[in-house]
Amino acid sequence: MSEQEKKAKIKKPVTRRKFVIHSAVSAGLLGVTIAANAAANRFRSTLDHYLGGRPSSIEHVNGSENWDSNYYDAKFRGRVQATEEASKLVTELLAEGAVLLRNENNALPLAEGTEVSLLGRYAADPVYGGAGSGNIDESSCVTLYNGLKNQGLNLNDVAFKWISDNYKNYPKAQIVMDTPAESTYYIGGIPFKDYSSDAQNSISGTVAVVVVGRGGGEGGDLSRDLLGDLHSGVSSKFVQNNETDNYAEGQHQLELTVEEKTLISEAKKRASKVIVLVNASTTLELGPLVDGEFAVDAILHIGSLGATGAEAVGQILTGKVNPSGRTTDIWSADFTADPVFNNFGGKQFTDVKNYYSKNFANTVSDGTAYFVEYKEGVYMGYRYYETADAEAQAGNYDGFDYKKAVVFPFGYGLSYTTFTTKLDDLTASGEKVQATATVTNTGKVAGKEVVELYYSAPYEKGKLEKPAVVLGAFAKTDVINPGESAQVKLEFNIKSMASWDSDKGYYVLDAGEYVFSLRANSHDVLDQKSVTLSAQDYKTDEATQAEYKNHFDDLTQYMKKNCADQLLSRQNFKATFPKLAENRTAAECGLEFKEYNYKDHLDENVAAPITGENNGLQLIDLRGKPMDDEAWEKLLNQVSVDEMTAMLNDGAYNTAAIPSVGKPQTSDPDGPAGFSSLTGTTGNCAYCSEVVMAQTWNTELMYRMGQMVGQEALASGYNGWYAPAMNTHRSPFAGRNFEYYSEDPTLGGKIASAVVSGAASNGCYAYIKHFAMNDQESYRVQHITTWATEQAVREIYLRQFEIPVKEATVDLKYIADEKGTLKTETIKATTGVMSCFNYVGAEWGGGRKSLLTDVLRGEWGFEGMVITDFNLYGHMDRDQSLAAGGDIQLTVAAMVPGFKGTDNPVVISRLREATHHVLYTVANSNAMQGVAPGSKINYGVAPWQFGLWGGSALFAGLGLFAGWRAYKINKQLKEQKALAAKQDSADGSEEAEKPAEADKASEEK
Repeated sequence: MSEQEKKAKIKKPVTRRKFVIHSAVSAGLLGVTIAANAAANRFRSTLDHYLGGRPSSIEHVNGSENWDSNYYDAKFRGRVQATEEASKLVTELLAEGAVLLRNENNALPLAEGTEVSLLGRYAADPVYGGAGSGNIDESSCVTLYNGLKNQGLNLNDVAFKWISDNYKNYPKAQIVMDTPAESTYYIGGIPFKDYSSDAQNSISGTVAVVVVGRGGGEGGDLSRDLLGDLHSGVSSKFVQNNETDNYAEGQHQLELTVEEKTLISEAKKRASKVIVLVNASTTLELGPLVDGEFAVDAILHIGSLGATGAEAVGQILTGKVNPSGRTTDIWSADFTADPVFNNFGGKQFTDVKNYYSKNFANTVSDGTAYFVEYKEGVYMGYRYYETADAEAQAGNYDGFDYKKAVVFPFGYGLSYTTFTTKLDDLTASGEKVQATATVTNTGKVAGKEVVELYYSAPYEKGKLEKPAVVLGAFAKTDVINPGESAQVKLEFNIKSMASWDSDKGYYVLDAGEYVFSLRANSHDVLDQKSVTLSAQDYKTDEATQAEYKNHFDDLTQYMKKNCADQLLSRQNFKATFPKLAENRTAAECGLEFKEYNYKDHLDENVAAPITGENNGLQLIDLRGKPMDDEAWEKLLNQVSVDEMTAMLNDGAYNTAAIPSVGKPQTSDPDGPAGFSSLTGTTGNCAYCSEVVMAQTWNTELMYRMGQMVGQEALASGYNGWYAPAMNTHRSPFAGRNFEYYSEDPTLGGKIASAVVSGAASNGCYAYIKHFAMNDQESYRVQHITTWATEQAVREIYLRQFEIPVKEATVDLKYIADEKGTLKTETIKATTGVMSCFNYVGAEWGGGRKSLLTDVLRGEWGFEGMVITDFNLYGHMDRDQSLAAGGDIQLTVAAMVPGFKGTDNPVVISRLREATHHVLYTVANSNAMQGVAPGSKINYGVAPWQFGLWGGSALFAGLGLFAGWRAYKINKQLKEQKALAAKQDSADGSEEAEKPAEADKASEEK
């Protein structure tokens, strides 16, 4: 091609800038494609969970096509239908869990058509749930206004509209998870003087229903000092406003504010009656409402409402439902006088520096460590107040006045009718205390009654600490008509009355007189009987026959060394009453904080287990088989190390599929108020708070609640459930109390056992949480070390977990032979546990072997899986968790490092055992619905994968095209450069020729 032709072919010169742009676009598109596919591979289980996983199909073995592998009866066709049915149950739960605290002169119930004025900011802005894992979709909930109106009450629209239009102008508390300095603690009350004159006048002659509300949230506690004591870890800086101008020195979040008192006072002047609804899932200081100038006609505790709880409020106010709830905590008059008050939140070990300061959520750790000391020992909640009263009555506790100290006892609640309860018979022999009682309705309307049986063990000063009164058993009657009676049976283990003796390392039942009393509540005795028992030592666990020994000696010794003069003792309550905790050093406490190194916990003599074999087994083949069946070893031999680590380190709201053994991916949502998600609504039912559930004191109703959760799981494709939450209401200021049941472990444990069993009956495995002693939110991810005597740990803080582990059961259906015979076997229903953020002693609870292995598995016989709480923090070392007996990490693998030493035989063995726990749980769940033994689960392609492939193809195509264009442009640049160089050369030759031609012409001339 001639130069002229090449010039003609290049229509327009190209620039290097155009080449750079095309090259950058090509590199960017190809880079994004590669990065997206790499990220998708790491986030695969998370994408499957939120965007839809790989579709699966079941390849049946010949002859099994007609076997009945529908192990669970799904009663609803889809999520919407199941949610609607569950919402009806929420109404029933709150109707039975609301507690009538006061009802002077039969102020309640109200006649239909009564004109009612809903007052207070929470009348229009009620508490439906809580922040964090208890988050619910409030837009789907029935409002208090509609709940009352739907039951025939006539609502004062003038006052309510004004409140609805203006409450947003008054800031209220907002807990920012794990960031107290950014949280706010305003009550948000509206001063009555701010109400419009029309709204004020409209109240006259109506029944005033004043709503007093307090919220709660994960990651932050309620304020013990509204003026901003940041050192407590539960209060924060605030902007001065009209509300804060009224704060008094030392005022806390759970006492009535000036705005609330003024509103009630004005309502009393104008309205015919004043009824207070307590819209909170924690106790409040309500003494002013029962005596003095602010005393009201009636008080109804309604807790957090959930989806349809407001309907139940209307039903109770109008008498369509007779309230039968009972308190699950003691309501004291002055929270600052409680023995827990001075030792809640946390104090700092001032010499601990740079301890796990590098983590995956850099804003929450300053590299130090904190501590909280349970100096009250076993005298927590009603155990303290009832024992204090007994000591005062005996002349040993001057100045204590029960009537002044307690507003409402534990187990307290009123009814629209009256009952008499008589103890018919009681025996205490062998292993059981057994009693029968007769309840008679002596009133004029039908109702239910709670029967509470307490025990008082013999106490000798200087010996083991013992509360004067402890709940032993309870039951709730069905509806009893006026004039009719019902007989109730109660029983509990004699062993549960024994005390843990840390000097001996086992439970001891002292000889002497035991008083068994039927009570209307923890304080008021209805009937009683005494039985003399012989001394007995319990050296082994009744469930497993494992030998008892101290597993928390380090905690006991710490308390004896550092809190001896303030460890509350019945020998002298006044002298040992806990004082305000102060900062101290770890060195003076004999503690050393050292970060975990997995290499320090390996055994060179352990042989590597077999992995990656092909034994032809599928997970369904192990359904119904015990954990120690030899077939499990063959199945586990098939799983590779990569499969184990991929599943165990990527367990946020799911467990990943393991195709080699036919394990499907499971979906495991949060939370204590029903299936929830921090990323948005799941479309499932929002239940009322767990406090309200426990206030039903009705295990049969709570079993139905668990069943309903299981039905929702079947309808929504869920398998596991991060609930129930069941830590202890140690302090009313704990921000997460709305998630927990009670201050009493027997009540909380029995309620949880019913819920877990109900959920398991429909194949949904529950993770009881947060194991253990996660009884506050302050510093929970900042190395809060929790200290208590082993006696308190075992008798109170572990017992509510122990009960469902041992007592919750389910009838499991499975196919037993090659003929397809369907059999049923009763197994333990509790197969999931979530560990805690906090430390138990100086060791992270989720990585403490004595807790997860020695007690949970060894003593109690737990056979399921343990998952961490959300693991983004350095101290929650996954290798430590694995070594301690933990299994799954609640985290997203792409955001955190993986397990270390996965080529080490010890680590592989731990991974294998953890995988065993997970597979056992999943095999006996609804994840196996429709799968028969011998069948194989085949997996297709996840929907999001098609999108990724399509997007990748498009981006890759565009990237390649841009690269091809860059190549062509670069080629053109080279041609232009060569042509330009040649042109320059030609031009130079022409210039050189001109003088020569001139010289030649001159010569010729």
